[in-house]
Amino acid sequence: MKPHVPHPSLSVCSRRDLLKGAAALAFGRLARPAFAQQAGSVLAYIGTYTPNGLGIHILSVNPADGSLTMVKAVTGTTNPSSIAFDASKKFLFAVNEISNYNGSKSDGSVTAFTVNRATGDLTPVNVVSSHGAGPAHISVAGSGNYVLVSNYGGGTISVIPFDPNTGALGAATDVETLSGPLGPLHPVEAPFGSFAISGHDAHHAHMAATDPSGKWVIGTDLGGDRIYVWQFNTTSGTLTPANPPSIAASLGAGPRHFAFHPNGRWCYIINEEASSLAFMQFDPVSGSLQPQQILSTLPMGFLGTNYTSEVAVSADGNFVYGANRLHDTIAVFSINSTGGLALLGETSTGGDYPRSFGIEPSGSYMYVLNQRSDNIGILKIDRTTGLLTQTGLYNGVGSPSSIAFLS
Repeated sequence: MKPHVPHPSLSVCSRRDLLKGAAALAFGRLARPAFAQQAGSVLAYIGTYTPNGLGIHILSVNPADGSLTMVKAVTGTTNPSSIAFDASKKFLFAVNEISNYNGSKSDGSVTAFTVNRATGDLTPVNVVSSHGAGPAHISVAGSGNYVLVSNYGGGTISVIPFDPNTGALGAATDVETLSGPLGPLHPVEAPFGSFAISGHDAHHAHMAATDPSGKWVIGTDLGGDRIYVWQFNTTSGTLTPANPPSIAASLGAGPRHFAFHPNGRWCYIINEEASSLAFMQFDPVSGSLQPQQILSTLPMGFLGTNYTSEVAVSADGNFVYGANRLHDTIAVFSINSTGGLALLGETSTGGDYPRSFGIEPSGSYMYVLNQRSDNIGILKIDRTTGLLTQTGLYNGVGSPSSIAFLS
């Protein structure tokens, strides 16, 4: 039986504060001799919370067994908690999850880097305001040279352009402020005894990304229990509400992240407070979402508190994975011919509080970022059944929170 873990505080700021894990090692000890990327090799970039994390950690992936080898840590940024490459992999963008950019009390920031494809090195380009406090997620728009930033503390979603030649970020072309009624404190679909009741004190943008067509931007509001859809003008970088402009999640559910099926018509949304996964049909012509199914991410009979975090669809479109924090597992779902889900089971992450995970390009290994235990757990993926097994391999990285791959 797992030891009791106190539920997170109900205040927004302390909810996103981190437990102090193992002390971060000095950069000189983490740095390795100069790395030369070989043809076909893969690098994993890990965004972290500082100071446990040193910034953005770069590790090389061994395709034979999935093991990771530390290459270097790129220091100098505060809380690069979410990172994303552009489509060409020439640039890497990172939020800085702060609320005091340039002396402000209500703005975070975003940093742009160029990527040296030969060595994997990152070179800072510039830093701009995220136009909201505590940016928690960044994505690169599927069409056009823009990043989409979700400001959790500020309740805003920002569209920020970047120069396709230099990667330099410009002034925001649109900032959407979430509004309307807030959801209830207690999620109606959470397990009995759950104290996953934080986040409904204000509007909290948790993720924004384009659909596979690049024509629409979907955004989640954890505090308002709604999923928004905007039409995306890639010329002006502006957003226009779809009709309808949003759809409600279940009461108190706290929609967090989402992932599209490769067909572009099925969308899977993980609900942080309710510990559930919602399947919705998406119409790429009208931008509408239609609820189809909701399943728990937890095993039958589970009681108590859990927070979900990340969700991903396998590249072949046959499986969905969702992370459980406090239960500390990855839930595995199969997808049937109509997009419907069936829970296959859960696998332990081998750590504490999996904030995120990523599947390397071959689809053979999953890397789970265990935030509170300051490590990355490595799971083997059976690509036929979708099931996960522990490899027994780990890497120590302070407060890991986001992963992106360069190949």
